Amino acid sequence: MNKGTVVAILLGAATVLLVMVGTVWPVPSALAYAGAHSMLRSSSTAEAAVRNLGDDIRSQSWDKAYASLANKAQFTESEFVHDVTGEFPSLLTYSTISDCQVRPLRASDSEAEIDLKLHWATVVGISGRIFHLHVVRNGDKWEPEWPIVTEPTVPPQVIPVNYLRWDVIYRGPGDDWGAQDVEAPHVRIVDMHPLERADGVIILGELLNEDVVPAHVAVSATLISKSQTQIATEDSFDKISHLLLPKQVTPFLIRFPNLTLAQVGSIRMTPQSSSSNCRNQHRHPVLAWEVMNLEYAGTGTIA
Repeated sequence: MNKGTVVAILLGAATVLLVMVGTVWPVPSALAYAGAHSMLRSSSTAEAAVRNLGDDIRSQSWDKAYASLANKAQFTESEFVHDVTGEFPSLLTYSTISDCQVRPLRASDSEAEIDLKLHWATVVGISGRIFHLHVVRNGDKWEPEWPIVTEPTVPPQVIPVNYLRWDVIYRGPGDDWGAQDVEAPHVRIVDMHPLERADGVIILGELLNEDVVPAHVAVSATLISKSQTQIATEDSFDKISHLLLPKQVTPFLIRFPNLTLAQVGSIRMTPQSSSSNCRNQHRHPVLAWEVMNLEYAGTGTIA
């Protein structure tokens, strides 16, 4: 038997021995990440119940963590997870819990007060958060009560403040407002002039935010031929101030290259506005202008 064969036999025997040791006497941390918390400890004491809860949260066993709570009827599992990890996208949603610590404060035969400190491993270092838990006895086991933080449900509203800005409250991911929401700001084209240049047709104009809240705005234009066929459609893109404060006016410019006013019979202008988060977009009435003798002759009719 050569030396290599002996080494291989020894390594194989050592591997089998380590597997047997790990099976008979498992490492607690390995079981914790595998989800086998019931094999580690029971909830026969208040401190053990909180440690089990911390292990469930660390391994993201949200079903087990939620089921072990005494006050789970007061909130849903998703609300519990949201309360622990924070609202997406926060720093905690991209982090993992590296450790949890339990500190008993006081205890009696039927209840206890215990602090659970969770340590998140984040890209900027360790971040800790302490949860003060009230633990109650239920038969032969203890169950912690999670200190859920509830946010009041409020209707959509516009709140003016005293330093020339407005805070508009919109529907969040957990809100249920039904059909309600903040209406998109009202804007209006107050001036428009089509001109012909060497590189094509350009449209100059001004847009007014008539509302009392800031608005994200845009303007598009469609050239219509004298035979009422559509020639081209363009928008203002970067030739406009897209964010308007209340009663603020912005100039805009729209280019139509390689075209002449002689080809144009009318122009349809479409102002658009949306709230600052661009969720409530609103297309305002389309305004039509007839082009006569290469000059602006705004009829102001609404199409």
